[in-house]
Amino acid sequence: MELKLPPALVFLVFGFLMYGLDLVLPFGHFDFFGRLLLFKALLVSAFVIVFISLFQFYRAKTTVDPTRPDKAAKLVVDGIFKYSRNPMYLAMLLTLLALGVYLGNAFNTLVAAAFVAYMNRFQIIPEELVLKEKFGRAYKEYCTLTRRWF
Repeated sequence: MELKLPPALVFLVFGFLMYGLDLVLPFGHFDFFGRLLLFKALLVSAFVIVFISLFQFYRAKTTVDPTRPDKAAKLVVDGIFKYSRNPMYLAMLLTLLALGVYLGNAFNTLVAAAFVAYMNRFQIIPEELVLKEKFGRAYKEYCTLTRRWF
């Protein structure tokens, strides 16, 4: 598998990049009515998605370790996984977007887009290759029915 860094570490690195970008860019700042409400809504949504995802993996008695998809005991395709093949990564993205809204710097959307690109290339695609090999046709069908992010 081509995994370079654990997803949680990647998430933290991109979060720090957003914070650093906000500190050094003298332009790109924005504010609007409801900005903090949007921040809270994105953050709550992320936590709900993570909680549901972890609960479903726990209930299915399968691994939540993204560095070891070969240890997956069961393919989880119902519940929240019916809408996203990667709800935990989606929650990370929502958290980064929440941070971007909180910081109020428009350029942080580019950092969030870079997070998606990185995760697709270095985490999700290698994971998918392992899961296709492990679960075969069932996983291929799941991929045709469910989008990667949302």
